Amino acid sequence: MDSQESSRFTASLTQRLAEDADARQVAEAVGAMWADIEASLQPVLGHRGVAALFRRTVHVAAVQYPWLAPLKPGSGDATADLTALMALFAAQQPAAAVEAGNRLFTIFRELLTALIGAPLTERLLQAAWSTSSRAASAQDPKP
Repeated sequence: MDSQESSRFTASLTQRLAEDADARQVAEAVGAMWADIEASLQPVLGHRGVAALFRRTVHVAAVQYPWLAPLKPGSGDATADLTALMALFAAQQPAAAVEAGNRLFTIFRELLTALIGAPLTERLLQAAWSTSSRAASAQDPKP
């Protein structure tokens, strides 16, 4: 994967955030993106397949971000994993949470690409990026 593809993927997270987003807002954006990804991939990989990729992604990312390690692998419940993940992100400094979120999505994309190939990964994740873009544009600033 080249850096342009990687930056386009992580740009979706950045688009969801205001410049002065706090850690809770970062956590919510990460959670919303995972939900979009799950909705895009579940018809192809199934609930268990998406949950397994999610857990593997967190496991790999925990090497660089040890604060992700408390997530228990193998629970089989992606919803509980996502709730726990969001709580961990909310406890971080905003800049660190954004950095870790971007890395998490990059790792996920790399794992998915290794599993199903770049063209199919691109096509499946495009739906998540589109959803993310719509979600970001729907959040108009309040006067």
